[in-house]
Amino acid sequence: MNEIKIFSPATVANVACGFDILGFCLDSVGDHMVIRKTDTKGIHITKIEGFDLPYEPELNVAGVSALEMYATLDVDFGFEIEIYKKIKPGSGIGSSAASAVGSVFGMNALLGNPFSKTQLTEFAIKGEALASKCEHADNLAPALFGGFTLVKSVSPLQILEIPSPKKLYATIVHPQIEIKTSESRAILPKQVALSDAVKQSANLGSLVHALHTNDYDLIKNSLNDVIVEQHRSKLIPEFNKVKQAILNAGALGAGISGSGPSIFSLSEGLETANNVKDAIIKIYSNTGIEFDIHISKINSEGVKVL
Repeated sequence: MNEIKIFSPATVANVACGFDILGFCLDSVGDHMVIRKTDTKGIHITKIEGFDLPYEPELNVAGVSALEMYATLDVDFGFEIEIYKKIKPGSGIGSSAASAVGSVFGMNALLGNPFSKTQLTEFAIKGEALASKCEHADNLAPALFGGFTLVKSVSPLQILEIPSPKKLYATIVHPQIEIKTSESRAILPKQVALSDAVKQSANLGSLVHALHTNDYDLIKNSLNDVIVEQHRSKLIPEFNKVKQAILNAGALGAGISGSGPSIFSLSEGLETANNVKDAIIKIYSNTGIEFDIHISKINSEGVKVL
């Protein structure tokens, strides 16, 4: 096999109480990428559609992760990468992670899968760091492993897979403004109150337990962010009004997806997820702000061959 086409999914990171460590994978939106072997050594980005991104591998998230992996190989050929970008950069649903994951996943498949998902995440972290100015894997891990994941440690990298209830649906709204991950991180406090850290830890532990036990009521009681949301929500138009409407529509909880501006919610069942969608549309339709909205089951597979 000399060429492969893949789907690299969008993801939601942080999931309210799991800043930088928790994430889940979406099924309804993602990038398409084509990876092929070439006689010319090295990494070459030959086509980009959807958004204006650099072709130089060292300046492109997909290229950086590919270069990191390529440096470990002893081969007499190279790889070409085509990127069909469906996830808008700066949307808060793992655009850079999808690129970073897609290139190394495709290369690995063409090589006969010599690297584990954890090793691929380590390569992809270098690409993600180009976009966010720090190494973190809360979007990368669910994109590669699928489902919910928890990053136990970055150094050494340890990813924990978490089951998700079958009736769990996500509704994601993306207001058409851009918030750069690096800028969104810069506004966060360097220190937090001990009492807030305790509350956040309790919520995270409870959420992980609820996902394991299919306890929707406990999911609802756990999806609370007492540390990050109060700062980042100021960058998102109508955030508080939208979140309240989401909860009034019956969602289990809502919060900022990654660094924003996307807002995620989780619901028990497709009917409630659709009700949440209608509530969001009602608010944003009156603001003049353009937006995209998606409903998705939790994608248990992650990045995949098309």
